[in-house]
Amino acid sequence: MSQQALINERVAGARPHLHGCWHVITNEYPPQTGGVSDYTQQVARALVEQGDEVHVWCPAWRDVENHADGVHVHRQLGSIAPSDLRCVDAMLDAFPSPRRILVQWVPTGYGYKSMNLPFCWWLRKRARHGDRVEIMLHEPFLDLRTGSLRGRAVALVHRLLTVILLRSATRVWMTIPAWEQCWRPYALGRRVPFHWLPVPSNIPVVHNPHRVQEVRQRYCPGGALIGHFGTYGAPVASLLEPILYALGRDPVPQTILLMGIGSQRFREAVIKKRPELSERIQATGALAPEDLSCHISACDLLIQPYPDGVSSRRTSFMAGLSHGIPVVTTAGLLTEDLWAATGAVPMTAAGDIEGFVKLVRRYRDDPEARATMGNAGRSIYAERFEVRHVASKLRSETLTVTGNE
Repeated sequence: MSQQALINERVAGARPHLHGCWHVITNEYPPQTGGVSDYTQQVARALVEQGDEVHVWCPAWRDVENHADGVHVHRQLGSIAPSDLRCVDAMLDAFPSPRRILVQWVPTGYGYKSMNLPFCWWLRKRARHGDRVEIMLHEPFLDLRTGSLRGRAVALVHRLLTVILLRSATRVWMTIPAWEQCWRPYALGRRVPFHWLPVPSNIPVVHNPHRVQEVRQRYCPGGALIGHFGTYGAPVASLLEPILYALGRDPVPQTILLMGIGSQRFREAVIKKRPELSERIQATGALAPEDLSCHISACDLLIQPYPDGVSSRRTSFMAGLSHGIPVVTTAGLLTEDLWAATGAVPMTAAGDIEGFVKLVRRYRDDPEARATMGNAGRSIYAERFEVRHVASKLRSETLTVTGNE
């Protein structure tokens, strides 16, 4: 049976008790790797679990996957070319109107050298014909002040794409409140609602005490195990490196465990400069989610400095909270007020290396304070950031139709 025939069958046999039918458009979806891919799958599954029907429209991928989670995955976005969009048009039109379209927006994610004007005009056309287009804003646009001449030209195009998207959108969801300040001027006076929708951890919590103990025994049979989870890009690495040097000089039994893609390469660079730290700093490399969960759980605390400050879009930070591990981090331009208000996360100003190291030493040497902070972080995560809250908010918001002129 053809893909179109399958869609027609699903539409005809749609369950009448469903709360709604979602059409989620994304630039990546598993088995493709990436933060947007993980997030989209999490949200799609949570919507299905709460009673909705979910169709994910995503680019072509070489692997054939069998989704047994109730999410209908359509790879007809292909390379997101105009011909692919015409194909998706015909398939979407088989569903009852108006269709609710949720776009996972990353300006660099939709091909055409991150300047896919045809895609945004296509969304505009869908909106003009009655579909309800909502944007999930993961990243706003490139900075106009940095980069090459071409980079600045791309940043200008990103702003044009933003104008088109905001002419199409009935609602904008955003990973952090700061994105509204970036995007609001490009609405050009149109009253588009903006709503904060934080990003949950993409690492499931695995309860395996035996494996956790194995990890501790391997990396730190005695003393404190201090972890960092990330991808070790230059902005974070530049903050992390002097922190490691300072902690590495402490005459206490401890091991610093670097976890995630790029961790081994980063460790090698650090050890090349400071060979005396070779025994004190270890790295895991990339880990499967279940194994990564056990490694995070094995840590006494995590150190997660960010140059723009911690925020709810940082899944590496959210992973620590969800596991009940205290996280020492930094406050900056993008940090939400709630972190200081709740007192659940110890922070210093971004760039304050000395203050950061003092905080780490305080919690490293105080098991009771670590337990209190870890429990507080896990509680706030459960109350506000689990994916079920994301799905519930998407489903419960009354859609304000602002008009698609």
